[in-house]
Amino acid sequence: MDTQGQARKTTKVGTVVAKKMRKTVTVEVERQVRHPLYRKTLRRKQAFLVHDENETCKVGDIVRIVETRPVSRTKRWRVLAVVGLTPELTASPLAADPLETAPAAAAPAAPAPEGPGGEAGTGTGEPR
Repeated sequence: MDTQGQARKTTKVGTVVAKKMRKTVTVEVERQVRHPLYRKTLRRKQAFLVHDENETCKVGDIVRIVETRPVSRTKRWRVLAVVGLTPELTASPLAADPLETAPAAAAPAAPAPEGPGGEAGTGTGEPR
């Protein structure tokens, strides 16, 4: 499959954490490594500046990125595909919670406190 002149392109999967530039997104890739002495699994995160030609990515999307030639001084990756969308775009709207509406309807309305002059709701004590 691979020819001798071409190296295999590295691909990574990460989450878009920032979109503050045109045609550029910041993707955070997380990997797990084992500590050499204590053998505890550690999570290491690395951020990449990634070229997004069509500006299709949004913050929170899960994207697959591929290594490419340098696009700018810091960009050496480009978006290959959007794997998963932002959770707020894929979630269905929540129905009205029946527990929140039941106590409000069952509780009797409190009468308005009387002011010093005996009138309800004025509070100044002066006659009109």
